[in-house]
Amino acid sequence: MRDDLLDPRAVLLHESAAGRDEAIRRCGQALVDIGAVAEPYVEAMLERERSISTYVGEGVAIPHGTAAAKEDIARDAICVVRFPGGVDWGGELVTLCVGIAARNDGHMPLLAALAEILLDPERARTLREATEVHQVMKELTT
Repeated sequence: MRDDLLDPRAVLLHESAAGRDEAIRRCGQALVDIGAVAEPYVEAMLERERSISTYVGEGVAIPHGTAAAKEDIARDAICVVRFPGGVDWGGELVTLCVGIAARNDGHMPLLAALAEILLDPERARTLREATEVHQVMKELTT
């Protein structure tokens, strides 16, 4: 995955959320905080979730906005938000969210790269159990 996609400030490993929507808002806010997206993108992430779940299995969700929200994206970026206590995600327990903001069709290579990492049980476990930012950076930018 491209090194410039993950800002260490967007790696939050000790978060908690009362539910899926709050978890998605936390992911969206992480992208806002690093200047990758404008505030309306967060609502587009919630809208996407209402139309189709972004849960991908193994305790991981990949929330991202709708196509209509592309103008709210300043640059391609991801965030990694870990919820050690877990979040109920429509009946599934999610402990790791990887939020995506990508202009044009940039989300497709991002999703493919993430899938490759998450399909490797060892790498996926490392991400789910990471307690230090450098662990996540190493796993996602090598």
